Amino acid sequence: MHKTEKNSIKQWAEDDRPREKMLLKGKEALSDAELIAILIGSGNRKETAVDLSKRVLKEYENNLKDLGRASIKELTRKFSGIGEAKAISILAAIELGRRRGAEESVKRKQVTTSKDVFEVFKAKIGDLPYEEFWIVHLSRANKVIGYDMISRGGVAGTVADAKLIFKKALENVSSSIILCHNHPSGNLRPSSQDIALTKKLIEAGKVLDIAVLDHLIITESGYFSFADEGQI
Repeated sequence: MHKTEKNSIKQWAEDDRPREKMLLKGKEALSDAELIAILIGSGNRKETAVDLSKRVLKEYENNLKDLGRASIKELTRKFSGIGEAKAISILAAIELGRRRGAEESVKRKQVTTSKDVFEVFKAKIGDLPYEEFWIVHLSRANKVIGYDMISRGGVAGTVADAKLIFKKALENVSSSIILCHNHPSGNLRPSSQDIALTKKLIEAGKVLDIAVLDHLIITESGYFSFADEGQI
């Protein structure tokens, strides 16, 4: 019995080939599914790469952030035609997009409000499943001159070392710094440890003449600012 193979992009009608479509019309003309199809290259015996990509996206409600949170093991288990290499390609591409968004938002940005900091870091740490603690280095004009990740922890918390924080601040010749970490739980309320650490770093900054302007707790949907709440 003759079987019709649908898995190779080369076997599709020309109008259905996402690579050719990109060449003819540009990358902006492609759907998310077509872009993923280019990454995976082929589907399975029953689906083209585009059809398989559409099914993958549908599983995550067409939300690339949710897809990006999936593990390699999860993708290979759920979808016939998605092996380890294809899963790695998908997740790597989404991670690059996330990093690009974070990099573009931080370039020489002048910080005037807590929202400015939130906009810089929501793409970087807002949707992470674990905690990261960062500091933002500012010039005298409150322009971002750099940023450093101080620590990475688990779901429940991470440790921020005051010595490392101010070592990084001195290396960057920071006039001031802003503290920033995420809460994977989505809870914006600062913990007692968050409050104690903030007070400790403010006092240490006074000794070194490096002001701690704010401490933000960030989630995917919002943020808490110590400065806005009168706690700095």
